[in-house]
Amino acid sequence: MLTGLVGNGPFIVVDQFGYLPGLKKVAVLRNPVNGFDSADQYIPSATLQVVNTATNTIVFSGSPTPWKSGAVDASSGDSVWHFDFSAVTAPGSYQVVDAARNVRSARFEIGANVYRPVLVQAVRTFFYQRAGHAKLAQYAGSKWADGASHMGPLQDTQARRYNAAGDASTQRDLHGGWYDAGDLNKYTSWGASYAIDLLHAYTENPSVWTDDFNLPESGNGVPDILDEVKWGMDWLVRMQNGDGSVLSIVGLASADGGGRPSAATRQSLYGNASTSATLASAAAYAYGARVYASLNKPAYDTYAADLRQRAKRAWDWAIANPSVLFYNNDAAHGTAGLGAGQQETNDEGRARLRLVAAIYLYALTGEAAYRTYVDSNYTETPMMKSWWLSPYDTGVNRPLLYYASLPGATANVAQAIRSRYTELWDRPDYAGWGAVADRRDPYRAHLDSYHWGSNGIKALLGGMFADQGLYGLSQHSPAEIADAGAAYLHYLHGVNPLGKVYLSNMGAWGAENSVDQFFHSWFADGSAWDSVRDSQYGPAPGFLVGGPNSTQYDWDERCPGISPRCGPARPSPPYGQPGQKAYKDFNDGWPLNSWPITENSTGYQTAYIRLLARYAK
Repeated sequence: MLTGLVGNGPFIVVDQFGYLPGLKKVAVLRNPVNGFDSADQYIPSATLQVVNTATNTIVFSGSPTPWKSGAVDASSGDSVWHFDFSAVTAPGSYQVVDAARNVRSARFEIGANVYRPVLVQAVRTFFYQRAGHAKLAQYAGSKWADGASHMGPLQDTQARRYNAAGDASTQRDLHGGWYDAGDLNKYTSWGASYAIDLLHAYTENPSVWTDDFNLPESGNGVPDILDEVKWGMDWLVRMQNGDGSVLSIVGLASADGGGRPSAATRQSLYGNASTSATLASAAAYAYGARVYASLNKPAYDTYAADLRQRAKRAWDWAIANPSVLFYNNDAAHGTAGLGAGQQETNDEGRARLRLVAAIYLYALTGEAAYRTYVDSNYTETPMMKSWWLSPYDTGVNRPLLYYASLPGATANVAQAIRSRYTELWDRPDYAGWGAVADRRDPYRAHLDSYHWGSNGIKALLGGMFADQGLYGLSQHSPAEIADAGAAYLHYLHGVNPLGKVYLSNMGAWGAENSVDQFFHSWFADGSAWDSVRDSQYGPAPGFLVGGPNSTQYDWDERCPGISPRCGPARPSPPYGQPGQKAYKDFNDGWPLNSWPITENSTGYQTAYIRLLARYAK
């Protein structure tokens, strides 16, 4: 039961997993003014305490500070106070207490290892998302055990081309990979980017990655994060054609009516090769080759050498075929129903993919041709061309920073990238240090607007601060940089208007109010995995859900007349709320359409893991 829960929400919100001893610790005290919980009121006392819950002793007392002199924040609808208890550094379990008002925060830990158990569960979500791999109870837990999905007749080992479902000559073994989100499809361009993100999570803090995450590969002498990446990389290998091109998608069925993925029996169909999928894969092959070669293990030397050749073949095909397109799930292109999301891009998008592939190929090979390509094209990115630094462009900006860190990078190009990034992120009117300086968000994790995937964008923004420290870009101190990035973790871990940990089913790891249910074909509404509270099993732990979305959520436009499931009015929340309150734990399908709010994404997950890994021990 969440402590301090009065009326619709908690009044004192904290990171429910905890805080690192040396970093800033700020509880947010909230008085709801606008939104669904506006009938509640809380004015904090003049003095609050931090109480050690093991000894029931007060270890710190202090006064809260009003945010912007008591102003109401438009993004949350709250007026807010901050209670800074950074002076508390001793390891232990604590609560923030307003004794006079009889209000308490959730419990939290202070310690060097508070995030490691969370990191393990966040990474293990990839195991639950594996296609074609049995989830044995010893690894998945008895609640989420399942057979290997999509391995039946005409499924992944016998996949056929999307427009030739009855033609055995198109049959391919395309098993493996990860489900992309709440649907079970496998998208090449996105899957390649997930592999790259996880590889960076490994290289940016290698010491945190051990061989004991309770995966089937645990104990093999290789960090489990690299075992997980290899599962995804092996699928990308199967997707490559002999000429170097790479198929774009495998469309996978869900189980009829929801439930275990292994219950899906319908046919698996794949899409044609495309330039964008091939370039994305070239980058993944190249970075994978570099990282696996660094293990200095004979079996992985062979694997890395194979990836190296695949990366070069993919590059050569894409350069020779710069505009081969494939639009999945597009009736106009005859692909309706093949997948769900659309991954094809435009000319500018392909140009960015070429640049990213060249960066990773240069890092791998040191060949001048790839460096020349980077040097000749980096100025066409939004950051360099338009003076625009956005979390939506991290897919090219982060590789640019990586290139600028390479010993052989052209010196003036590397300096130009570093200087422009620093200048933009330090701009007073921008979302970076400018947002910190003017306290733009009372919950200390500014986002311009709350839309589809806001939690993933929060993770990317936190990562952009962390990159400042990684690459030595900022004029700010290491402590300031670490605090700024950690604030986005704290938001995702409960420092938000709902006091919600935006990870699923994390009660066993310290969260008192984590996601109860989310949109996923396995953990579907009405299934045994529907809800932590109200179903037999609840969803698996550790999934980051999409998050508040005030700009794109709505029920089916034909409601309420189309179905009795509509009810008399739109669910509010999430509808009609301030941005940060436009969230509800629900997994209803049509016509209430919960997916813009609670659906997970493997992309959100990799952004979160990459950020969290910078703070884990």
